[in-house]
Amino acid sequence: MKITVVGTGYVGLVTGTCFAETGNKVTCVDIDKTKVEKLSAGQITIYEPGLEKIFLRNIKEGRLTFTTNLEEAIVGAEIIFLALPTPPGADGSADLKYVLGVADHLGKILTDYKVIVNKSTVPVGTADKVSAAIAKNYSGEYDVVSNPEFLREGVAVDDFMKPDRVVVGTKSERAKKVMSELYAPFVRQGNPVIFMDERSSELTKYAANSFLATKISFMNEIAQLCERMGADVDMVRRGIGSDDRIGKRFLFPGIGYGGSCFPKDVQALIRSSDEVAYAFEILKAVELVNANQKLHLVEKIKSYYNNDLQGKKVALWGLAFKPNTDDIREAPALSIIDALTTLGAVITAYDPEAMPNVQGVIGDKIKYATNQYEAIEGAEVLIIATEWSEFRTPDFERMEKALSNKIIFDGRNLFDVAKMKDLGYHYESIGRADSTRTI
Repeated sequence: MKITVVGTGYVGLVTGTCFAETGNKVTCVDIDKTKVEKLSAGQITIYEPGLEKIFLRNIKEGRLTFTTNLEEAIVGAEIIFLALPTPPGADGSADLKYVLGVADHLGKILTDYKVIVNKSTVPVGTADKVSAAIAKNYSGEYDVVSNPEFLREGVAVDDFMKPDRVVVGTKSERAKKVMSELYAPFVRQGNPVIFMDERSSELTKYAANSFLATKISFMNEIAQLCERMGADVDMVRRGIGSDDRIGKRFLFPGIGYGGSCFPKDVQALIRSSDEVAYAFEILKAVELVNANQKLHLVEKIKSYYNNDLQGKKVALWGLAFKPNTDDIREAPALSIIDALTTLGAVITAYDPEAMPNVQGVIGDKIKYATNQYEAIEGAEVLIIATEWSEFRTPDFERMEKALSNKIIFDGRNLFDVAKMKDLGYHYESIGRADSTRTI
């Protein structure tokens, strides 16, 4: 099939590359000329494990190309995917100006039947708005379909190539046939392509992400109770996670969720609910819990140092909102940096992928190390904010020599409490009450 993908951000680039990998001819469109030139030259513009290999292969094979010209890109295409930003506005609602702007342009250049697919995360009713924008200038046949993505950063290629399910929102039998053919190679093992109406599909994406965000915030609240009641959140997690009605995933406590999806989607669903006069109180609580949790380690550190952090040398491991990505959007590490530098702390950070992005946002507000051990050289305290694999089994002898004090505040519960006590560390983590009194 010939496919056009409008937008070469995270979702657009993964989508285009993975469709090309199954033999489709894919043209990706972006208004950023410099970005298109880089992509055309084989320079990948995002970090996502496993993506670069298939990206380069499909460029070489001629199945994946890039352009700034939308009109040329849609010639002969059967399907046009809209993978455009929907950033939150000041009130938390999703801004549809990019999606509707492209829809308006499509209405001026369409000449034959196309399936136009909203791949972006968009509020309920967006398919109707896209259709209306196209219809202003085009009276021919077309269908607008909702096909939300469920990609997890760090494992997005596997998620796309082997999806748990594919959700397609359309009432058109013609569009169903096209989408079924497109996704057939991805669901050969029997995972479902679930067809529904457009509005239900649009809500499904928000409902899924908001539910997962709720699980995370619930577990962080349980961790707060564990610290106060002398319980161990790891034991509680195992106890409830073995119940198949609850499941094991998204039950790990920490310092809050971040990234491009959960914060934005929770906000957008709250706003959409307000617009239909329904107060979604659970999600409002989820937002509040998450905001507080991002600063939970800061409160522990302030307590330990009696609110005196002026001039304290702090090492920070992890800047990305999660491992295996360079994405720092809504990353808890940024909240920690802002709070501690305001109190006078001097921070040196290390992250395997995200340091350039952080430097682009906050500049030289902190120092940046070339590896995790350089970051802790002479530091009085180490903070762990992202659970990169290389942080899980460090060289503790080397750490002991580098740190000026054996103090660790772990926001991801990477280390065993008993082991840290045996090694002589003051070690505080999340939801493990005995971790606060090791020495």
